Amino acid sequence: MPQQQQQRRMFTAALLALVFILAAVSTTEAGKKEKPEKKAKKSDCGEWQWSVCVPTNGDCGLGTREGTRTGAECKQTTKTQKCKIPCNWKKQFGAECKYQFQAWGECDLNTALKTRTGNLKRALHNADCQKTVTISKPCGKLTKPKPQGKLHLLKVA
Repeated sequence: MPQQQQQRRMFTAALLALVFILAAVSTTEAGKKEKPEKKAKKSDCGEWQWSVCVPTNGDCGLGTREGTRTGAECKQTTKTQKCKIPCNWKKQFGAECKYQFQAWGECDLNTALKTRTGNLKRALHNADCQKTVTISKPCGKLTKPKPQGKLHLLKVA
């Protein structure tokens, strides 16, 4: 019997210790201040409007662009940003506009040009790009069709 009483006392002591620990944890949690949620910053600042990228050297590669925005309470209304113009893009359509081109068409014998159309694939930094563009280039050597008649052999004396 004394062993059972001792086991009960130990069980009761362990149970009391557990209750005490749980009470301590809950009071600690209750004592913590809840952080108020961050309020969305209300701003009268407008959206950034970016100029085209101006390359540092040549007509492609690294460069800079200027950004501006309006608003009476804005801390910053202008800023400069680094940018890059890919050197393999067709600059005649805007250095910030990338097009996916179709295959070259047949040669127009009247103009000696062949053309193809490109659809806008991507515009960098909200650039104002045309949805489709058309380019032309010279056909190259034009070969006249050979006559399909009889072959005339010349006799050499």
